[in-house]
Amino acid sequence: MPRTVREKSNTGVYHAILRGINRQTIFEDEEDATKFVETLGECRKKSEFRLYAYCLMGNHAHFLVKEGREDLGVTVKRVRASYVYWYNRKYGRCGHLFQDRYKSEPVEDDKYFLAVLRYIHQNPVKAGIVKELVDYPWSSYREYLNNGRLVETDFALGLFSDDRLKAVEAFKRFHEIEGQENCLDIDEKRKPTDAEAIELIRRICQVANCKEVQKLDKAQRSRYFRLLADEGLSARQISRITGIGRWVILNALEN
Repeated sequence: MPRTVREKSNTGVYHAILRGINRQTIFEDEEDATKFVETLGECRKKSEFRLYAYCLMGNHAHFLVKEGREDLGVTVKRVRASYVYWYNRKYGRCGHLFQDRYKSEPVEDDKYFLAVLRYIHQNPVKAGIVKELVDYPWSSYREYLNNGRLVETDFALGLFSDDRLKAVEAFKRFHEIEGQENCLDIDEKRKPTDAEAIELIRRICQVANCKEVQKLDKAQRSRYFRLLADEGLSARQISRITGIGRWVILNALEN
């Protein structure tokens, strides 16, 4: 099936999502998240895009961005290539890390701009990672409170008030309200519990015991891994249950 044409923004502003291939985790630890944020800063200087918000969420990341001197697609490729090169060297792996086609939606007016801004920042709370937005270290929320350097905060705060102190207070109050807008999302399936995963592995791989998957033919096993990933199982979960190395599973998913 041919890909649909990506909808262009008249303002040049987009809500974009990068996602790990087969729902793979792309930020394993704090060093990974820190490196990705640094990569954003480096690529911003080269591409001259404006970053209004971001949030890193384990196996995906959200951005509110305005195109600079190059198309958004070129900018996304630049960010991904730089981070993947570093990530693969760190973990001794090769191949793709991100889903090939990033997702994006145009942001055409100030009202929706603020809705997306709030939606991005509220992701960690809605996911149950933290109770308060300010407690999450890998989003741009704190930058709006503390004159951040990576994110351009003046435009969004200016939509609340010309007085920065008043704007920040209004910004915080605005984020305390749960947004009801239907913003772009990753359509993530609910992650199966280990008990559900065990049953899926037994049924799909046609084995009585999950450890028996180790004895299957390599090509057949790889096909089963892809089917399990489509059901929402992560490489880490499959590895934990079957005893097969995580990188073996990831290599099978990428090929």
